[in-house]
Amino acid sequence: MAFEIEHKYLVINDDYKALSYDSHHIIQGYLSREPERTVRVRIKDDDAFLTVKGKTFGSSRLEFEYQIPKEDGIKMLELCTQPILEKKRYIVPFNGHIWEVDEFMGDKKGLVIAEIELKSEDETYTIPGFVGENVTGDTKYYNSSL
Repeated sequence: MAFEIEHKYLVINDDYKALSYDSHHIIQGYLSREPERTVRVRIKDDDAFLTVKGKTFGSSRLEFEYQIPKEDGIKMLELCTQPILEKKRYIVPFNGHIWEVDEFMGDKKGLVIAEIELKSEDETYTIPGFVGENVTGDTKYYNSSL
């Protein structure tokens, strides 16, 4: 069984770009946006994934992710509810952790969210200078809500 423990923050400046060692273009849609279970289709560069996530409790939830053929992912996006999200993800190492910073495009342009995945609920970490308000429990910042 796979658990995801994740904290989300709004980003207050673009210092993450200079710290980033990689970036990815992501297009994703949702086959199910129900709070008890979301089913996401994601095209990340040249790869595609189907992800099932359970309901969030605190900052944890069940998560199952499977790589699928890219052609299947592209066709599955046609079945997804609107809107389809597009973003550029920056991979940012900071004090022993990896932060993922998403710059949203299209209707969500200007929204930038940083996420950090943790090994346990009580794991400590340092907040980088580009990180602002903690929005971990705020459902309006869930990708499935955007």
